[in-house]
Amino acid sequence: MTTTNHDKATATTATGPGWTKVSCPCCVSERVEPLVLVKLGEKVRPETKRWLIKLIGTPQKEGGAALLAHPGEDATGDIIMVSAPRCTLLQATEELGLCKTYNTGEMETFSYDDRDNFRHSGKQIFLTLAERQYIIKYELEGLRARRDVRIPGLADNYTLQHRDNIWQKMTSAGVVVETFPLHNRARLKELSKSWYSGNQLSQPLDSVNAYFGSTVGFYFSFLDFYTWSLLPPAILGLCITYFSMAGSQAEIHEEDAGLTASGHMIQAVFSMLWSTVFMELWKRRSSSQSYRWGTLHLAERFAEPRPGFHGHLGMNPVTGRMEPLFPEWQRDLRMALVSIPVVGLFLGMVVLGMLCFYWGENQVMWLHDGWDSMVSQTLLYAPSVLHIVYTNMLATVYKRVAQSLTEFENHREESAFQNHLTAKVLVFTFFNYFAVLFHIAFVKQDVPLLRKRLASLLIVTQLVNQVTEVVVPFLVDHFISAPHRTETEDDPEEDKFRNQITLPVFPGLFAEYIELLVQFGYLSLFSCVYPLTAVLLLINNVMEIRSDAYKICKLFRKPFSAPAANMGVWQIAFEILSFVAVVSNCWLLTLSPQLQRMHHEGQMSNTDIVLMAILAEHVLIVVKVIVAALIPDEPEWVRKKRAHMQYTSMQALRQQVSTIAVHSLLLQDK
Repeated sequence: MTTTNHDKATATTATGPGWTKVSCPCCVSERVEPLVLVKLGEKVRPETKRWLIKLIGTPQKEGGAALLAHPGEDATGDIIMVSAPRCTLLQATEELGLCKTYNTGEMETFSYDDRDNFRHSGKQIFLTLAERQYIIKYELEGLRARRDVRIPGLADNYTLQHRDNIWQKMTSAGVVVETFPLHNRARLKELSKSWYSGNQLSQPLDSVNAYFGSTVGFYFSFLDFYTWSLLPPAILGLCITYFSMAGSQAEIHEEDAGLTASGHMIQAVFSMLWSTVFMELWKRRSSSQSYRWGTLHLAERFAEPRPGFHGHLGMNPVTGRMEPLFPEWQRDLRMALVSIPVVGLFLGMVVLGMLCFYWGENQVMWLHDGWDSMVSQTLLYAPSVLHIVYTNMLATVYKRVAQSLTEFENHREESAFQNHLTAKVLVFTFFNYFAVLFHIAFVKQDVPLLRKRLASLLIVTQLVNQVTEVVVPFLVDHFISAPHRTETEDDPEEDKFRNQITLPVFPGLFAEYIELLVQFGYLSLFSCVYPLTAVLLLINNVMEIRSDAYKICKLFRKPFSAPAANMGVWQIAFEILSFVAVVSNCWLLTLSPQLQRMHHEGQMSNTDIVLMAILAEHVLIVVKVIVAALIPDEPEWVRKKRAHMQYTSMQALRQQVSTIAVHSLLLQDK
C-alpha cells in the first residue's frame, strides 16, 4: 500500500536491515546511523527485549516513541541500538522550539507544517548530531503507559499502571541499565585535531556545539572568553608588581609586602570595573551564539514531569493530564525539616575547619619564631594547604549530599531540580571558599596573611584540580579501562559500540563551573592584595581549555546535552559575584597602606575611613549600573532578529487559529 501524503500513511515501510519499520515513506533510509545505545540488564529475557524494541518503534499515536531500534547481535544480546526517523526528529524540533535556517537565509523558529521551506530539512545535516541524540533521549523519557500493561518476562509487581513513566519503570526494574549517546569516531577524530591536538589558540566552538551540544558549547565558549579576558588584569598585575618591586614609588611603599598604596587602589577599582564589563560583554557574545546555534527562542512548554518525579496519580489542574502529583506543602516541609538543617550542618563544618586553620596558623607561627629555619618557613604554608585539602574534600561530599537532598525534595520540572541543586551548592561554595578570606580581610584585617592565603589557594587548588580531573582519569583509563576495550577495524560494529560502555560516565559541568566561579571570586574580590592573581589564572586556564577538551573527548562517554540559550543559573551566579566585588573592593581600600598610615598618624579617624568607604561604595555601584546600562545585553542585530522571530510566531499562530475556525465553520455547514 502506498500513499502520496506521508503524514497520512498507514503502511509499514522497511528501512535499514535489522531495524524496526517506519510508517512514513519519507523516513525510509537504506543506511541508519546508530545514535544511542541502551544497555540492558544481564537477566533480561528475550521476550522483554522484543517488547521494548517494539515499544520504541511503535508510532506515538499508539503510545510508542516512534524511533528506530536494532537488537544488536541477536534477540538474546544485552544491547539495543536506537536511531530516529526524519519525521520524529522534525516534530521534536518544533516541540523544543529550536530555530533553523529558513529559505530566506534568516533563522526562524521551526514549524513542522512549514518544514519544506526550511533549508536542508530533508537532509541529515538539518539537525546536529547532539540535537538528534538528545531528541532520542527526550522521546524515550517521555514514554508513558496509556493503560495498565503487564511487561513480558517480568514479575507482576512490575506491571505498568496508567500514565506510569515507562523508561523510569524499566530502569527501576533493572531492564534498562544505561542509556547514552554513541561517539562518532570519524567526527570525534576530526574535532580533536582542530580542538586540542594542534597548536591553535582559538576553539572550534561551532563544531563543539554540533558534536556535544549547546550546553557544552556554552561552557567552552565562556571558558574561552573568560581566559582571554584575563589578559588586561594580568598585564596590570604584572605592572603593579614590577613597579612595586623596583621601588619606583618608594614614598608610599608598603613595608610588609612591597605593594604601593596607588597600586592597591588601582587594582581594586579596576577589578570592580573589569568584572562588570566582562559580564556585560559575555552576555552579548552569549546571545549571538544562541542565535547562531538556534536556541535563541526555545519554547516554554507545560512539559512532562522529570523521570525522577514521583507521587500519587491524579489529574494535573493546569494541563489536564493524568500524571503523578506531589503536594507543594510536602516539598516545603521536606526542605524546611531536612534540607535546610543538613545544609546548615555542612556550613558549621566549614566554620570548624576555619577554626582549625587559625589554630594551626598560630602553632606554626610560634614554631617559626622559636626555630627560624627553612623548614619552619616552609611549614608556615602547611595550615593553608591542609585547609584547602579539607575544603575540597568537604565540597566533594557536600555535592553528593546536595544531589540526594534535591532528589528527596521531589521537584516536578527538571529546571526546578537544577535550580534548587545549584542554589544549595552555590551557598556552600561561597561560604566554603570565601568565608576564611573575608574573615581575614575584614575581621582580622591581616593583609599579609590574606595575601599568603590567596597565593596558597591559587597554586594548590589548581594543582589539585588538574590532578583529580585529568591525571587520575587518564591513568585509570590508560592502565585499567583501555586494555579491556582494544578493537580492530574488522571487529563488528556492535562490539565497538559495546566498548564505549567501559568508559566512565561524564560527571557533568557542575564542578567545572564551580571552579570558574571560585576563580572569578578570587580575582574580582581579593586580587588587589595579590596582583598576580590574574597571571596565575591565565596560565591555568590556557591549560584548562585543552585538558577539559581532552577529557570530554577521550576519557568519558559522550554526554547528552539539552538545548540551552545561555549558561542558565550560572550566569546569574557570576553577576551576583561581580556585584559583591564592588562592596569587597571598597572595603579592601580601607586596608591600603596609605590610609592605614594616615590613620596611625592621626590624620584620619576610623569614622572617616568608614564614611569614605561607604561613599566610594555608592559611587562605584552607580558607575557599575551606568556601565551595565551603556552595554546592552544583546547586540542590536540580535535584538531585531528576536523581535522578528516573535512577530513570525504570532503570524503563524494567527494563521493556524484562522484555519481551525474555517474548518469549524465548514463542519457546521455540513
